Amino acid sequence: DSRKFSQKRTDLNVKLPAQEKKVELGKKVTLLRGISIIIGTIIGAGIFISPKGILRNTGSVGMSLVVWIACGVLSLFGALSYAELGTCIRKSGGHYTYIMEAFGPQMAFIRLWAELIAIRPAAMAVISLAFGQYILEPLFMPCAIPPMAVKLATTIGITSVMYLNCMSVTWTARIQILLTFSKLLAIIIIIVPGVYLLFKGETKNFEDAFDLTNINLSGMPLAFYSGMYAYAGWFYLNFVTEEVENPEKTLPLAICISMAIVTSCYVLTNIAYYTVISAEELLASDAVAVTFAERLLGNFSIAIPVFVALSCFGSMNGGLFALSRMVYVASREGQLPEVLSMIHVRRHTPLAAVLILYPMTVIQVFVGDIYSLLNFMSFLRWLFIGVVVLGLIYLRYTKPDLPRPFKVPLFIPVVFCLTCFFMVFLSLYSDPVNTGIGFAISITGIPAYYVFIHFNNRPKWLQRAIDWRRSLIIIMINFIDIALFETKSTKCCTINIKRSGLKTVYGTTT
Repeated sequence: DSRKFSQKRTDLNVKLPAQEKKVELGKKVTLLRGISIIIGTIIGAGIFISPKGILRNTGSVGMSLVVWIACGVLSLFGALSYAELGTCIRKSGGHYTYIMEAFGPQMAFIRLWAELIAIRPAAMAVISLAFGQYILEPLFMPCAIPPMAVKLATTIGITSVMYLNCMSVTWTARIQILLTFSKLLAIIIIIVPGVYLLFKGETKNFEDAFDLTNINLSGMPLAFYSGMYAYAGWFYLNFVTEEVENPEKTLPLAICISMAIVTSCYVLTNIAYYTVISAEELLASDAVAVTFAERLLGNFSIAIPVFVALSCFGSMNGGLFALSRMVYVASREGQLPEVLSMIHVRRHTPLAAVLILYPMTVIQVFVGDIYSLLNFMSFLRWLFIGVVVLGLIYLRYTKPDLPRPFKVPLFIPVVFCLTCFFMVFLSLYSDPVNTGIGFAISITGIPAYYVFIHFNNRPKWLQRAIDWRRSLIIIMINFIDIALFETKSTKCCTINIKRSGLKTVYGTTT
């Protein structure tokens, strides 16, 4: 079975007739675009939502700052480990690809299953709900925003991100750079006046900062989850490795620069928060950044929710751009329907891989609570990230001759891996319901692998259902392509899918 999956489709090109050019994902991610993808994805809702969750679970201002710094160091360790993996395994797909290389197709499919069923929809729903909350804040001030209005605004934001990623890789990257600069501006607007007041002697909120009477040890794993969620995104550039220019240099350099900027911004932002807002007021606030702005910036505070919404939109855009490549690679490896590895003939975007995430995300938006989603998604995410870095250590011994242009000291992946597993196991005690559900979802990937992937002689009814799903996806993609993108008459381009022998139609040329 492993031998069957070892014959991987490494050719990214979708073959067209000889007289036409190949359709492929080009190398359009430069160093600046790589930095914008990482920073633009990391700095989203986390710094505006997580301060509340971290303070609640740590019990003191001082311990919350310690958690923020520790999460920054831990994220740097993880980012450096992924930089080594990205330079020695030069394939897109991120977590999925690295688990495939280290532990084989079964474990990779379980990771893929958890990603599509739980992790990705929950992660997108969390950041999208924050976008909906902040984009409507200026319109409803000082009244509360109706929950349904937030969810409708969230759905519009998700739809616009999907449309952008379907249209153009170049424009997606350009808009990501613009959004990255806008969110850094929002962070600076918070940091500068807060640090200025601190230097003027405004330190009353830091008195008894390390009061041990309120520290909640059982909540520390959840505090780390909230902090790691705020830093999450350092791994997204590894999802598009095949589109990065000179990845041996660009990947580690972009990761190091991005993590230095983000960690500095996060620590200074939290210091600014605590300078202006007391711990009790921060816990009572539904929008920490807005409360800060109202207290300090007066009428200009109305601009803060807009900046935060743009920041969340940038995280949505960067996350979808990266994760659609994982779906694309999984389809190329034969673990998802072939249609998901197809590239639009004219726009050179993996249209099907982008659209497949849409319905699952919208469902999570309408049924999930933002904090329960955060804890539920974090358990699965850090479990598998720990497995990926464990794979790096494993490859050091099983494939010592593998070229490694960038290599980190062994203690870095060891510390990061142990910390991930420690948080995961402690979370079973702190939040057994959500973590139990997440673990159960992961386990369901085992029978799913044998039903959909391992067995060639499937029941006829199951094979008909799979073929019907593929046909439905193809029809939907062509309909969307014609309805949204095309203004001229089109003709279809036929693509032969070698693995199944099916002939599917997708893409257009004028």
